[in-house]
Amino acid sequence: MFSDLKKYGGKVSLIIVNWNGRDLLPECLDGLRQQTYRDFQIIMVDNGSEDGSVDFVKHHYPEVRIIALGRNLGFAAGNNIALRTVRTEYAALLNNDAVAHPCWLENLVEGLERYPEAGSAASKMLFYDCPDTIDRAGDAYTRAGAGLLRGRGHPGNGFDRREWVFGACAGAALYRMSMFEDIGLFDEDFFLLYEDIDLSFRGQLKGYKCVYIPEAVVFHKASNSIVDDSHLSVYYGHRNLEWVYIKNMPPGIIVRTMAMHVIYNVAAFLYFAARGRLRSIIRAKLDAVKGIKREMTKRKTIQATTRVRDEYIWGLLERERFLPRFTRRLLKISGDRSRIQSL
Repeated sequence: MFSDLKKYGGKVSLIIVNWNGRDLLPECLDGLRQQTYRDFQIIMVDNGSEDGSVDFVKHHYPEVRIIALGRNLGFAAGNNIALRTVRTEYAALLNNDAVAHPCWLENLVEGLERYPEAGSAASKMLFYDCPDTIDRAGDAYTRAGAGLLRGRGHPGNGFDRREWVFGACAGAALYRMSMFEDIGLFDEDFFLLYEDIDLSFRGQLKGYKCVYIPEAVVFHKASNSIVDDSHLSVYYGHRNLEWVYIKNMPPGIIVRTMAMHVIYNVAAFLYFAARGRLRSIIRAKLDAVKGIKREMTKRKTIQATTRVRDEYIWGLLERERFLPRFTRRLLKISGDRSRIQSL
């Protein structure tokens, strides 16, 4: 796939997947022009935008290499199309609704060079409109088989130590291209949501750790493209949640987590039914079941090539805490971030 790793355009290829993000792109791209680390090229994959995004970038940011697609292929496929063209040592991914601190990329590159056992590096993402509050500090995964936004709602000066985490949010992360060569790219069946959790899980199973770099800061206009608890987020999130679990969870850990996974699904079903998203979550689970045969085929390959022990994976998994998760959702609906910090 990447047999010829001849470099061009610097040490890092920075990929932005865009879909009708014309109003978001100026701040995002201006932030990249201000980076202290300069050894990188920018690739924008446009997923069939109809708002003039491509012409705007061509005119105002000629340094950006554009891959214009005729239709929206999703976040996973959009990134993969760009990744297949990359011949640099590292690939950085950045959402179009994220504004990077000037030292963001410099700190991520330094992190991967300092920690050779890491296949990826996670950023500290702060809320754009509330920069004293963490959006996420890397990704976590729970023993119920669900993703967790690590650090969400905590004070922005918290989570200030470098540490090993389950994975990186693909909205602001740096990856070794050698890891992609080994484990493969994003799973395009996911379309969007949970594709980065799936990638992180596959990486961990093959021994590629993820290091959280708190000095690598971005300001995220959270849910600008995908509104929380929308029909879209409920459908893709809860369909793909099942596929991550089916594909990646080692057999010995499935036995220890299955009951909690069922409880999580029942709780999610009740919550989204109360939120008027009953049809979305039913459709998500039905489509997850329809894809089981395909995902089980993938599972055979993934589990056959695992290089770590079950106890290592178990140690990465967070305890599922239903009450704080539920309370944070309710407080986010009410917009009360000050109380989220107290949880």
